[in-house]
Amino acid sequence: MSNISVSSSFYAYLSRLRWIKRWGLKRNAHDENVMEHSWEVAVIAHTLALIKNRYYGGTVDANAIATAALYHDITEVITGDLPTPIKYHSKAINAAYKQIEQQAENELLSLLPAELRSDFEGLIQHEKMPPEHVSIIKAADKISAYLKCQAELKAGNSEFELAAEQLALAIKASEQAEVIFFMQAFVPSCGLTLDGLMKTN
Repeated sequence: MSNISVSSSFYAYLSRLRWIKRWGLKRNAHDENVMEHSWEVAVIAHTLALIKNRYYGGTVDANAIATAALYHDITEVITGDLPTPIKYHSKAINAAYKQIEQQAENELLSLLPAELRSDFEGLIQHEKMPPEHVSIIKAADKISAYLKCQAELKAGNSEFELAAEQLALAIKASEQAEVIFFMQAFVPSCGLTLDGLMKTN
C-alpha cells in the first residue's frame, strides 16, 4: 500500500453522531441518536424516490437522494440537535440557526481533502441540492419523526402526543403523492410486534 500524505478528521466527526441525542426536551422511553435517525431517513427517502418514479412518473435519482439523506443532519455534530419548538420559535431564531447551520456545513466540508470537496458539496450543503431531493428528504425526516412518536406513545409515553398530532397533520397535508402512498402502504405495520409481523406473512 502506498503512503498517503492526506490527513482528515471528517469521519472522526461523523462517528460522533451516535452520541448526539434527539428529542432532548422530552422524556424518552427509547433514546434515539442522530446516526440511527439518519439511516432511517435515508431508507425512507430512498423508498419515497422509488415510489415517485415507479408510480407517479418521477425521474429522480433514488440513490443520490438516499446518500444525501445519510448526511442530512451532519451539522449536528457541531451544533447539536436543536429541538423543533426552539428552532421555529421565531423568524429571528430560525434565520440565525440557518446561518449557524451553513457555517457548520462549510467547516465540515473544509475537513475533507481538497480533491473530494466537490463530491461532497451536494451532500452537505443543502442549497446545492436539487429542490426535488430536498423535498423528498424533508418528507422522509417528518415520517421518521412520526414513527418515533408512535413508538413512544405505544410505550406509554404521553410526552409525544402533541408532536405526533402535529406531524400527522403536516404529513396528511402533503401534496407529495409518494408520501401518501408510503403512509398507507408501509406505516400501519410499523406498530406491530414481531409476532404480529410474522402472522401477516
